[in-house]
Amino acid sequence: MTPPPKTCASCGRTIEWRKKWERDWDSVRYCSDACRRRGVSEEDRRLERTIVELLDQRAADATICPSDAARAAGTEDGWRDLMEPTRRAARRLVDAGTVEITQGGHVVDPSTAKGPIRIRLVRRG
Repeated sequence: MTPPPKTCASCGRTIEWRKKWERDWDSVRYCSDACRRRGVSEEDRRLERTIVELLDQRAADATICPSDAARAAGTEDGWRDLMEPTRRAARRLVDAGTVEITQGGHVVDPSTAKGPIRIRLVRRG
């Protein structure tokens, strides 16, 4: 029986169990060497806070685009460089149970979503 999948601590994507990790699956935290090197910085945490703050300021069922958070956290010219870090922050928040990622109004798996996404707070009840 294979163990359940995990979520990468850096990018928030799903890590599927592999035979080569059999002996140390419990210590696997990252999906790749790049994620291991990148880790989670203070800027990543700031992006997570920005996403939640923007959503808290809106209606309960409202969504934001990752670019909204990147613009709020970045500079006038540098927000585009924050787009992928913002998507990673949103995936980590999905794993934490704080937000959902949607496409076309439907919740999607953040590990496999391609193209434009929207972020919303998890609907309770």
